[in-house]
Amino acid sequence: MKIQGLLLSIAVLAMVPFSAFADECNLVIEGTDQMSFSKKKMSAPASCETVKVTLKHTGSMARDVMGHNWVLTKTDDMQAVIKAGAAAGLDNNYLPDGDDRIIAATKVVGGGETTEVEFSTEGLADQKLSFFCSFPGHSGMMNGRFNIK
Repeated sequence: MKIQGLLLSIAVLAMVPFSAFADECNLVIEGTDQMSFSKKKMSAPASCETVKVTLKHTGSMARDVMGHNWVLTKTDDMQAVIKAGAAAGLDNNYLPDGDDRIIAATKVVGGGETTEVEFSTEGLADQKLSFFCSFPGHSGMMNGRFNIK
């Protein structure tokens, strides 16, 4: 009976597409014209060597008016990166060039656009991480926690 159960388990797993497991490493978040993200918490298992985050701007406003990006930093670095990013301007996606505090970041996109970023999870487990939009004035509402579990 135990062998039958094991064979059944293997058969069931064989029917699950590999992409179902890979989806834990491919995350999607949406940004709106109402200056909000669709999620306040995001996580990926430590088994993901890399994580891909796709940002979809579901609104219709232009990137220079209501643009959004997705930025990941250690929580303690978030405010300093936001301040430095505001000075960097839209042409630099409101991020300081070459800033080592930025773990991952997408470009700024406007309504109807999509962007993505892929990053390594090495050394990120057990770190206090935050994600946010660095467009000036957005991070107060558009932020959340990111965990590698």
